[in-house]
Formats: sequence, structure tokens, C-alpha cells
Amino acid sequence: MSTVAKTEYKGEVVWLGHVAAGGSLRAVPVEMLELSLCGDTGARHEGATRPSCSRVTHLYPRGTEIRNVRQLSILSREELEIIAAEIGLERLDPALLGASIVLSAIPDFTHLPPGSRLQAPSGLTITVDMENLPCHLPAREIETDEPGHGKKFKTAARGRRGVTAWVERAGRLELGDEMSLFIPQQRAWAPKML
Repeated sequence: MSTVAKTEYKGEVVWLGHVAAGGSLRAVPVEMLELSLCGDTGARHEGATRPSCSRVTHLYPRGTEIRNVRQLSILSREELEIIAAEIGLERLDPALLGASIVLSAIPDFTHLPPGSRLQAPSGLTITVDMENLPCHLPAREIETDEPGHGKKFKTAARGRRGVTAWVERAGRLELGDEMSLFIPQQRAWAPKML
């Protein structure tokens, strides 16, 4: 029996980006990503492991080597539009947020259950780790290009910043591809039920 169920939802790939290692968070738009099990080759978050950061300080001292489950940053076009409107912009460039992938047509995207899968026609399969919480790095990039708007980002992006994810099966992803959504077949955690 499968542990994930295919849903009726498919997200269209409407934007792809590459965030070079060693540089800023700003992504460069690309037409295609060839993703390995370590993620996007030469990218800021490439690798099978990574040093722990502020997201997991309750678990590990900063810099501890851990599995890299945040190889990619995936956003929703619809949620980006809401963020843009709330910070007073007509459009918010996903490059400023360090996006790897922007999908359209999957509702409530940022709250996909951890362990959900997104599968491309090439067989590439990406596993959702968890919600990507808003931070100050995109706010700086926004402020550079759109003075006076970056400060509003963290509040506007709360619950809309997309997800972090990792490559479960390597493959190619191209603009216009449709990614099928699979979600875990389990009830929500309810510790008081037992």
C-alpha cells in the first residue's frame, strides 16, 4: 500500500531560478533545472548535508552537519501576488526571495503537509520538508530594488513564503511543466487521542 496519495492538483512551473553559491540570496531566472539528489548544482543550498542554522537551534548547535532537506525553495504564484499587494507592489520578483521554483494552481501551497511529493513529467520528484518561514534576507533584496517595501515583507509573507524541499528522485524541470501533487496518507497528529 502506498504511503502517499495522488491528488487532483497539478502545479504549473511558471518560474525557475538558480541561486549561486557564495553570493547573495538573489536568484537568476533560468528556463530549466537539472536537479540531482544533491539539488541544484552550484547552488547556495546544494548538497546532501548542510551546516545547521537558526531554524534548528533547538536541536543542534549552529554549524552541526545535518541532512540537507532545504535544497530548494518553492513558492506559489498566487501567494506571491498576495504578498506583493500587501507590501504595495504590483509584482514581486521571485528572484528577490531566492526562489528555486514558482508553481501556480495549488491552493494553500505554503501549508502542504511535510512529506508531500511534487512529481514532474521527467520523473523528477521533490519532497516537501516544511513551511519556509519569512526572514530578513529577502526583505533586504526587496528593499534594494523597491525602497520602502522590504520592511513589510516578513509580516506580509507570514504563512505565504512557500516551502523548503529536497530532491527524492533526480531529473529535469522546465518552465511549463506540470507537477503532480501527492500527499501523505495519515491523519493529523493528535496526541490526546491515545
